[in-house]
Amino acid sequence: MTLPTRVKVVEVGARDGLQNEPKLVPTEVKLGLIERLADAGLRFIEATAFVSPKRIPQMADHDAVMRAVPRRDGVTYLALTPNLQGFEAALAAGVDEVAVFGAASETFSRRNINCSIAESLQRFEQVTRAAQAHNIPVRGYVSCVIACPYEGPIAPAAVAEVAAALYAMGCHEISLGDTIGVGTPGRTAAMIDATAKRVPIEHLAGHYHDTYGQGLANVYASLEMGVSIFDASVAGLGGCPYAPGASGNLATDDLIYLLEGLGIETGVRLDALIAADRYICQALGRTTLSRVAQARAAA
Repeated sequence: MTLPTRVKVVEVGARDGLQNEPKLVPTEVKLGLIERLADAGLRFIEATAFVSPKRIPQMADHDAVMRAVPRRDGVTYLALTPNLQGFEAALAAGVDEVAVFGAASETFSRRNINCSIAESLQRFEQVTRAAQAHNIPVRGYVSCVIACPYEGPIAPAAVAEVAAALYAMGCHEISLGDTIGVGTPGRTAAMIDATAKRVPIEHLAGHYHDTYGQGLANVYASLEMGVSIFDASVAGLGGCPYAPGASGNLATDDLIYLLEGLGIETGVRLDALIAADRYICQALGRTTLSRVAQARAAA
């Protein structure tokens, strides 16, 4: 077994991590977090989402955030743009890369973005065409790749079908999301195996929630399959408002600790990342940090 020698980490804390916070997070706090994440060496940072403020109030300041992120050589700022209107607004604000968000579950798709899977793919194709015209890369997300809160287990073939459609329309990277965090290494490997038959493994990313404490185990199973791109959220922030019981994302701090222990390069400085963890937890009035941050604090 040969694991990847280097892993790309996509930091989603500023968007996916904060979007469900009950109290509005000030724009300056979000920018402070993003700056600290960039300082820690993260080079792919999902900064915000160009979505309706009525649907996700926490992202109402998307334009202000994207225009004010600290521009640095080698740092790519992503934004979620579920439709053409969102893409055009993100483009005007200076986005580097955009993402579209689909699902492998028909019910979840309808409840999350108010349309069927087929309809969502039609919307996303409009976004990818517009992005290609402006040389903006597009990332595709597939949620509920293991199970759905409404439908239960999801067949790997269903995940592969959606991922293949996104790849065919021009998404350069497909992030496979265990939205409710019920995945185990065996189920994760089966899902990746099916999807890699339709999309080259180097274009697949793992996005794991830690509801049952299986996030890192699923990362390791993915590494064994050849996956070398992973999403994570500083301090494990986040969840999903449309997935009852879903806890936070896999903590970026914990992910980096695992990868460093395996001798895999990430370019991220763990101490600086833990500082970003503490910053946002203090700003949110939380005491819960990542496992690594907690251990370092207690040492």
